Amino acid sequence: MKDPAHEEHGERAVTDGRPEVWTGRATNRVQWLLASAGAACLALGIALAVGSMWTSGFAPLLMSVVGCIAAGLLMLFGTLAFVHVAVKIDKDFLEVRCGHLGLPRRHIPLSHVVGADFAPSVTPRQWGGWGYRWRPEKGTAVVVRRGEGVVIRLGDGHMFTVTVDDAESAVRAIRAHLKPRAPRTDPR
Repeated sequence: MKDPAHEEHGERAVTDGRPEVWTGRATNRVQWLLASAGAACLALGIALAVGSMWTSGFAPLLMSVVGCIAAGLLMLFGTLAFVHVAVKIDKDFLEVRCGHLGLPRRHIPLSHVVGADFAPSVTPRQWGGWGYRWRPEKGTAVVVRRGEGVVIRLGDGHMFTVTVDDAESAVRAIRAHLKPRAPRTDPR
């Protein structure tokens, strides 16, 4: 009989009961509103370029067309890249893929991970907005919505945070795949 908790996140169980592969997602439907605003700006730029009489002069119309198209493309592609995030954890790697194209992407070998913690409340405000973020005091993050997330501590002292549904099970999956480290000996 299949375990519903494993089916929900696309997990496959191995013989010792640990998931071989854990997958999870987080989605932000508000980003679709911003993407549609970008599409509207893009459509306005195209409509200005095609349907204008060009009577007000070439330079003002060209600036309006280029401005609308540039703003529309930035809003459209900038928001579509962060509509959702997909996280995959297997025995060797943690992979984070953003948006429909899977870009930007972060691939972290678990051999570089020293620990993982559950963050009950990650907000865009803490990181300065949605998207792929960097803060010197906090490290890097992929934030697509407010809510729970995973904080990964890397061996080089950096931190990586990602918002994902059912982050507690993601933390368990990471911890289950971490290899025990040999204790450091004092050279004195």
